[in-house]
Amino acid sequence: MSDTQLLVGPFNRVEGDLEIRLDVAEGRVRAAYVNSPLFRGFERMLLGKGAMDALTITPRICGICSISQSAAAARALAQAGGIVPAPDGEKVAALLHMVENQADHMTHFNLFFMPDFARGTYAGRRWHERAVARFTAMQGSALHGALEARARLLHIVGLLGGKWPHTLAIQPGGVTRAPSLRDKLRMQASLRAFRAYLEAEMFGSPLEAFMALESVAALEAWDTGDVALFLEIAVDLDLAAMGRGAGRYLSYGAYPTAAGPVFARGIWAEGALGVFDPALIAEDLSHAWMLGEATHPDKGQTVPDEAMRDPGYSWCKAPRLGGLGYETGALARQVVDGHPLARALAGEGSVRARIVGRLLEIARTQLVMEAILAAIDPAARFMADWAAPRDGVGEGLVEAARGALGHWCRIEKGRIASWQIIAPTTWNFSPRDAGGVPGPLEAALVGAEVQPGEDTPIAVQHIVRSFDPCMVCTVH
Repeated sequence: MSDTQLLVGPFNRVEGDLEIRLDVAEGRVRAAYVNSPLFRGFERMLLGKGAMDALTITPRICGICSISQSAAAARALAQAGGIVPAPDGEKVAALLHMVENQADHMTHFNLFFMPDFARGTYAGRRWHERAVARFTAMQGSALHGALEARARLLHIVGLLGGKWPHTLAIQPGGVTRAPSLRDKLRMQASLRAFRAYLEAEMFGSPLEAFMALESVAALEAWDTGDVALFLEIAVDLDLAAMGRGAGRYLSYGAYPTAAGPVFARGIWAEGALGVFDPALIAEDLSHAWMLGEATHPDKGQTVPDEAMRDPGYSWCKAPRLGGLGYETGALARQVVDGHPLARALAGEGSVRARIVGRLLEIARTQLVMEAILAAIDPAARFMADWAAPRDGVGEGLVEAARGALGHWCRIEKGRIASWQIIAPTTWNFSPRDAGGVPGPLEAALVGAEVQPGEDTPIAVQHIVRSFDPCMVCTVH
């Protein structure tokens, strides 16, 4: 195949708008340029609003990770106001957040990622008929069970948060509703039902057995549930060699509690664990349609370049940590937290590794949810005394399903003077920086196969969806 250029997009089964320009040579991607084409302007909408308006506005950035946005906004305001949340309120907030992330992971596997393998492209592969039967969009046998289990799990959000999405339950001082003993029993029933679904269909085995895997060899020997089908496909299509990243991972620390985050905070680079320093974050604007200089988000602005001048090619800024791009998400969390299987996959950093990272996190999070719910005391206090900050600065760092989510705010005379957000997909789908270094997805796409006649290469789709992008959050 001669040198050519492809413009790929829009992508189906991706949250929001995404375009990718591919330079192709000899049937492989030579370079990729990722464009987030939809500017929404939430950071500008917030300017001049009352401080507490952020709790109502920021969850509207997204309809699938709204609790993540709520949690980040509440923590930023708490820090700005010098507020310490009630410990049991933090437990409930963590449980709410885990439920949303679990539902998101399960939706991604069953409805976004696996249906690609039911395509006619793979007809004749030994696993194809099984993939068609399980994961054909709107028809596969996995669909009913997954949606029913997801709905049952989200009952917990209804009990604790009143509704989903866009609950206002999470506040700087804790949560607005104290769960009763009856609520606790109902939530325990929901978690038992969700575990039963996971063990019967997704994993085909007790969750503890999957969590006990420590090596790639042990992973490849797994032979039960939908996980086994995925692993069979991964070996046949060599998904372990597809979409390899740079091996740098970032986690802000997931689900903060009085005892610390449930999954650890840190970075992983050059095969070693490191300390995460948020002061080293800067947003590079050199290839974004934004005006300004590279700066830390607490000093950042969102000023669109309405002329859309070169060398910009995306509305997405390029976040960097210490001048380097980092991948974030479930795999990153599990690598930083130190799980042996995740560490064994860290150097691979492929399509397979990212999906296994999510599967591992689903299993581990289920056990954590059960433990946190058991520890909630209905007689405890769930909200600390607090008042809306009049003046102050704050940062709210949490982990959405797709990775590191940060809110940085400055409050002056009770009004929002600045509110900057870096979403997980902003990290993963960033454009190039001033040094011309591509973002994580751009780098992962290099080398992807492009078959003759493909206008939306299937390998590119697998790589994109392995990151599970949320483009509505990316630019916000």
